[in-house]
Amino acid sequence: MVPSSEPAPADDTAEPEPAPPVWGPASGVGSLPGSDPAEALRLVVGELPEFPHLPELPARGPGADLIGRSAALLVDLAVDLTPAGWRLVPRPGLDLRRAKDLLERDLDALSDVADTYSGPFKVQAAGPWTLAAGLERERGERAVVDPGARRDLAQSLAEGVAAHAAAVAARVPGARVVVQLDEPSVPGVLQGSLPTASGYGRLPAVEATAVEEELAAAIAVVPGPVVVHCCAPRAPLDLFRAAGARGVSFDSGLVQDLDALGTAVEAGTHLLVGVVPGTDAPLGTPGATGSRLQGLWRELGFPAEQLHTAVTLTPACGLAGATPGYARAAMAHVREAAKYLLPE
Repeated sequence: MVPSSEPAPADDTAEPEPAPPVWGPASGVGSLPGSDPAEALRLVVGELPEFPHLPELPARGPGADLIGRSAALLVDLAVDLTPAGWRLVPRPGLDLRRAKDLLERDLDALSDVADTYSGPFKVQAAGPWTLAAGLERERGERAVVDPGARRDLAQSLAEGVAAHAAAVAARVPGARVVVQLDEPSVPGVLQGSLPTASGYGRLPAVEATAVEEELAAAIAVVPGPVVVHCCAPRAPLDLFRAAGARGVSFDSGLVQDLDALGTAVEAGTHLLVGVVPGTDAPLGTPGATGSRLQGLWRELGFPAEQLHTAVTLTPACGLAGATPGYARAAMAHVREAAKYLLPE
């Protein structure tokens, strides 16, 4: 039999290729000064129009802080506030309800301010290791020392973050939601430098393989591209990339391992590069900031024309500790500096 020259019928059962994530030229890390969510959103959308984010406002008090806000996303787990900080408890109380209410107010503000926005939009939460390091178990020690508690927290957090991302997408139908997991505690977890609950000792180090595996399990549950942010010294960028992060966010002034940066770029991992301090400081000119990043890119050995698509410029850390004027200036600075990365 002569083989037919007709093309084979299309396989309707084949999974469509996922669309690549779209990143904007400049964004924020997360937190801002102030307590008005609508005002903060208007500021972010105005200063970072191509890649805004849902601002976090810790000045509103307990429940608006990184740990309390992220704990409010947990599914089937409850926390309460004690004099020593947030603690896992058997049933929810007033403190958790307050944290959930603050999150709901942020989503209401999002509907009012940015419902017609279209493009990449970032939301943030503590990553599983930072959350486990910031929450105490009922018996008093940090949850990070208990493998079972860590796994339960990571699974619950991932489900809650996925639901939060879906709630944002429902309020802003044109948004392509990017999730940022904040992991400032991971270097301390790896080095065994986190203090015990009493403050008199140090928690034991956790093997890098365990940190990577549990982070990867959480990332796998979250829809869309996930960024892992760490503005602490010795941020393990290779570990974040290996865990499945599509982007890594870091303070460019603290990077010592250029090989890890180069490996991330070669692997297609997007870089969210912190280029201005998170608290009030002289900013210089956007052109000078762009030139510094171009110099780093040349040192890495990649073609100049790739730079503007490979990076997003951000402040180095959240801006909650900055004055309102500096916060606005820092966002405007990264937006303008990003223009100097475009090919001539």
